[in-house]
Amino acid sequence: GRDIVGDLGAYDLFITPTLTQLPRPLGYYDMSETDIDRYNAKWTDAVFAFPFNISGQPAISLPLGWSKDGVPIGVQLVGRYGDEATVLAASAQLEQEMPWRGRRPAVSG
Repeated sequence: GRDIVGDLGAYDLFITPTLTQLPRPLGYYDMSETDIDRYNAKWTDAVFAFPFNISGQPAISLPLGWSKDGVPIGVQLVGRYGDEATVLAASAQLEQEMPWRGRRPAVSG
């Protein structure tokens, strides 16, 4: 975790995708799955969150893109350790420039 914090310390914000692909459909992550290896393998989509769960850096996922089918595409902003203010300020500016308040993806299930 300290190495990650040190590696990114020179940057105000670090930007990554939120997921490696579009969000999975409702019900994909089934908590009743009994095969732990199969269950854990489903989480490989979230590899961009993993380093910051370890480092404790502030991060946020914002729906800044949308697929042709109206599925939100997340962008993750990561700040310096303890600098939640920069992450929140940048997020507020992005929401003003790219509002998503009224957008809702279709839900199935």
